[in-house]
Amino acid sequence: MTNTIDRRTLLRLAGASAGTAVLAGATLTGAAPAGAAGGAFRHGVASGDPLPDGILLWTRLTPTDEAQPGSGVGPEAEVTWQVAADPDFATVTAQGALTTGPARDHTVKVAVTGLAPATTWWYRFGYAGAWSATGRTMTAPPADADIDRLRLGVVSCANWEAGYFSAYRNLADRGEVNLVVHLGDYLYEYGTGEFDAGGSVVRPVLPAHEVLTLADYRIRHALYKTDPDLQALHASVPWVITWDDHEVANDQWSGGAQNHTPATEGAFADRVAAARQAYAEWMPVRTGADGAIYRRLRFGRLAELSMLDLRSYRSQQASGSAVDDPARTITGDAQMSWLKSGLAASTARWKLVGNPVMIARVDLATLPAWLLGPIGRLLGVPENGVVLNPDQWDGYNADRNELVDHLRATGTRDVVFLTGDIHTSWANEVTTRATGTATPAAVEFVVPSVTSDNVNDFLGLREGNALSVLGADLLRATNTHVRWTELDGHGYGVLEVTRQQCRMDWYHLADRTRPGSASRWVAGWSVAAGSSTLRREAAPVVVPPAGTPVGVTTADFQQAILSVISERTGYPVDL
Repeated sequence: MTNTIDRRTLLRLAGASAGTAVLAGATLTGAAPAGAAGGAFRHGVASGDPLPDGILLWTRLTPTDEAQPGSGVGPEAEVTWQVAADPDFATVTAQGALTTGPARDHTVKVAVTGLAPATTWWYRFGYAGAWSATGRTMTAPPADADIDRLRLGVVSCANWEAGYFSAYRNLADRGEVNLVVHLGDYLYEYGTGEFDAGGSVVRPVLPAHEVLTLADYRIRHALYKTDPDLQALHASVPWVITWDDHEVANDQWSGGAQNHTPATEGAFADRVAAARQAYAEWMPVRTGADGAIYRRLRFGRLAELSMLDLRSYRSQQASGSAVDDPARTITGDAQMSWLKSGLAASTARWKLVGNPVMIARVDLATLPAWLLGPIGRLLGVPENGVVLNPDQWDGYNADRNELVDHLRATGTRDVVFLTGDIHTSWANEVTTRATGTATPAAVEFVVPSVTSDNVNDFLGLREGNALSVLGADLLRATNTHVRWTELDGHGYGVLEVTRQQCRMDWYHLADRTRPGSASRWVAGWSVAAGSSTLRREAAPVVVPPAGTPVGVTTADFQQAILSVISERTGYPVDL
């Protein structure tokens, strides 16, 4: 059946009678459980990779008590699914059934098609007369639709043993976020106590040992999916996800990893195959026929999101002047060609790049060789300066230069990198020798970790201590393109995309080790359309409350508030 686009839609189509399409906040009723799900669907529900006509849905069935994750046992079972235009499922638009079993660890993934675009949908799964928790999701607008606003929750690096996932709950409770972008390290491979919270295990992992086998990875994925805050965010909005290294092993590259010893842990290729199979089973993500995860999603004319894979094809990490070697790559040739051509050809206003590791160069107490001149070459300083972290794009200068040179040569503007991995918060302008320090090619917003240790945690000091502040000051002083950084906070980012600007707001938790921790706004930075220069924002963006009529923009809401202030005080106030 054909469904009309409802008034609770997150994204409205162009050509509406109001004249422009506007994105509005919506509440989620009953879709995010207060605690973890139970019964046959105890690992919750999730959706991902929205398309104009479809969405990917996920759950995991536990048909019998012995059919535990990673067990390899349990019966084949049929699971039904429904997608509806309302949370009460009075209007079921699409439905079906599929069989799952131990071969896929009893996970369920459904690629639903034939849905109306730019619409809010509710979905659920059924088994043996019982329903799962209800999830809410959305389809994307058509590629040529005019939309005014898109809000993304941006997260990275969630270490189970280091704390609780309050950042996910806070994002779910916001109500106005339309999509979550997860930039990798969704889980960690370490055994218990090997990567904790500043020396303390807040909650132990399963299995207790480092994960190596398919069963191990399945059990670790399942553990994460029992977290009630993670379940709440998965149930509230669709996710677009990529992996970084810890989904397999620390500092992974195409042929190995820092945290893998073949002599005692077996062939690295076997470990990767196990990790990738479990990931494909347990995550609401679309992969290519060859297992490739880099992909591109479009949200009308406003934004296009390119998600990168910076682990599967990269050369081994290096140091010194080897980071300049043009034979070394972080993307691989095929992905680099795909990225360059896609960015240059995109007709979307904003070209967003889901970028697992930092692309902006970061030096400490040195200058890049192109500013030092002959003395830099004499001292063996790499082209973009002495590398602090060769696991980032800093360790692969040729690839970064190739990408930036292509953006400049093709006149590609309004590129925004969304980055995780480094556990800290940054607002950067992307510069190389070709751009100089005054004409950046793009901007980068780096979000903090959900729970993984930051600078103060490693030092055993309180948040905002003098050493962390000094370190941030030194980084900014020696890297003028780093406009802001904060080294201690855990939390998340909220990216607001409009035709006029792209803005990131950072929110940090009060205490990652306390369930239900609140978060606070710490900074906001934006870039205007047509510019690659960042500007600081003085206050968090004002968001219309849930229930604000579709067609009322944030600016309208702000002006309404100011009008009331003017009326009651007698002083004229305007935006």
